[in-house]
Amino acid sequence: MLLYNGPKRAKLTVALAHGAGAPMDTPFMTFFAEGIAEAGYRVARFEFPYMAARRSEGRKKPPDRAPVLLQTWRDVIAEIDGPVVIGGKSMGGRMASLIAADNPPEAVRGLVCLGYPFYGAGRKDKPRTEHLAAIKVPTLICQGTRDPMGDREAVTALTLRRNIRVTWAEDGDHDLKPRKASGRTADDNWRQALDAITALLPRWAP
Repeated sequence: MLLYNGPKRAKLTVALAHGAGAPMDTPFMTFFAEGIAEAGYRVARFEFPYMAARRSEGRKKPPDRAPVLLQTWRDVIAEIDGPVVIGGKSMGGRMASLIAADNPPEAVRGLVCLGYPFYGAGRKDKPRTEHLAAIKVPTLICQGTRDPMGDREAVTALTLRRNIRVTWAEDGDHDLKPRKASGRTADDNWRQALDAITALLPRWAP
């Protein structure tokens, strides 16, 4: 089931997937879905099978294996009419990036990742970046500077394709949230990331 925000006749749809541990309607996901919709685009949120089962059965389940997650993404893209930007939070964005790297459907116009897991927490020795070199669609990664799965020091040391842009949320964690002592708020960082997304979408629309 897809949860839509925004105008039905928008020229571009942004499909957003949730992270590994939280559903599609968290405050984080809702903020970006509603913000992108207010900018004039249609947004489609969805849940992977394990998360949908959590909602219906009331029992916590681990994430599905990668083949199931990837097939879910392909099914969602096929269900959406017209051009689409794919992406999402953490694991959802990573799965979208794997789709974008492997002969994505022609409808896919771009990729947006919110808190990309460049490596597992505390596992900088095992990066999840090899496939990024194969992504040819324009890509935006919104990342917290102290994200435990991809901080600024680690990410800036990588050689990324020129079509991959990283925008930094100052003092942000994996949810882009800063510490109070930074003088910034989660809303500051989320709005900065939203502005970066909505500034690029017109370039990706047909």
